[in-house]
Amino acid sequence: MFPERFSNLPAYAFPRLRALIDSFEPGGEVIHMTIGEPKHPFPAFVGEVLAATVQEFGQYPPNDGTAELRAAIAAWLARRYGVNIDPDTQLSPVNGTREGLYNAAMALCPETKNGQQPVVLMPNPFYQVYAVAGLSVGAEPVYVNATAETGHLPDIVGLPEDLLARTALIYICSPANPQGAVASREYWQELIGLGEKHDFQILADECYSEIYRGEAPVGALQVAHEMGADPERVVIFHSLSKRSNLPGLRSGFVAGGPESLRRIKQHRAFAGAPLPLPVQRVSEQVWADEAHVEENRALYLEKFELADRIFGNVPGYMPPQAGFFLWLPVEDGEAAALKLWQETGVRVLPGAYLSRDTADGNPGKGFIRVALVASRDETEQGLTRIRDCLYGQ
Repeated sequence: MFPERFSNLPAYAFPRLRALIDSFEPGGEVIHMTIGEPKHPFPAFVGEVLAATVQEFGQYPPNDGTAELRAAIAAWLARRYGVNIDPDTQLSPVNGTREGLYNAAMALCPETKNGQQPVVLMPNPFYQVYAVAGLSVGAEPVYVNATAETGHLPDIVGLPEDLLARTALIYICSPANPQGAVASREYWQELIGLGEKHDFQILADECYSEIYRGEAPVGALQVAHEMGADPERVVIFHSLSKRSNLPGLRSGFVAGGPESLRRIKQHRAFAGAPLPLPVQRVSEQVWADEAHVEENRALYLEKFELADRIFGNVPGYMPPQAGFFLWLPVEDGEAAALKLWQETGVRVLPGAYLSRDTADGNPGKGFIRVALVASRDETEQGLTRIRDCLYGQ
């Protein structure tokens, strides 16, 4: 009576965490470090724009976004990456990147690839929507371990030729969630070259691109343009959630080649939900403003430095290049998360809940993910408790 395509999906990460620890009392004042929900202030003008346009909740919003919003996004892409795209044919607003990442597979994945079941590649650990997107289109999800040995990004070059021949789509997250690794220009060049050779599309999840230290991460579409690659080879996804501390706005965009966007917008016209007009009006202003982004980045830089100081002597500690998570090495992530909760009240996520078992094991089993989204003081307190409890330093 019911479909089997999702029957082997594990419970989502946060219900699994609740099942693991919620029957036990916390060992101290609770500090939440599990969910990547930004806590820094969003721009003050958001409320003003929302109030000024509230009457537009009484109108059906345009599915493809207002011309002003598309123009603001295109202008941001030009400033940030030096990429000039047609705002009418090469981008579309989406309700956050999760909706966009899921529906892109629905719109772009072919029924077969070289006469066989298509493959959707994804890093392991990974953002869980990648897997359900692949299953939804009848593809075979293939989890490519991203470990310290591979720079915490999946080694696609090392995959068998017969697997690459079946590959239709690949999801890549850079900066990576949860490890904070950043794909270099050379990594993107190699991956795009493989896409050209084997004719697969790259779905680049870049929602953490504006939280970094050092140089700004290079973008997938940027490198594709530099290479003169097929305009349809790369599709990118961005959001205001992390960049602007507006996760509840559910405002993001997808951009790529005109044929890819035609298909995405056609699918979205039937199955997607447009952003309410007041949300679009706010988004127009937020994409156009960089001052708040720089202030936000400075706050995260302080917390990166805190983490380096607190965990600098911990064997295996990897300072994140970008994003706002720590990927801390432990013997067993579930045991460490439970110990932290019972002894300190700090709530973290076992790395295995973001990964899948493979022939080479579960690459997340020996890690916990720690979100650096709270205030500096609360973050310092939480990180110090983690260090003292798990590493005895």
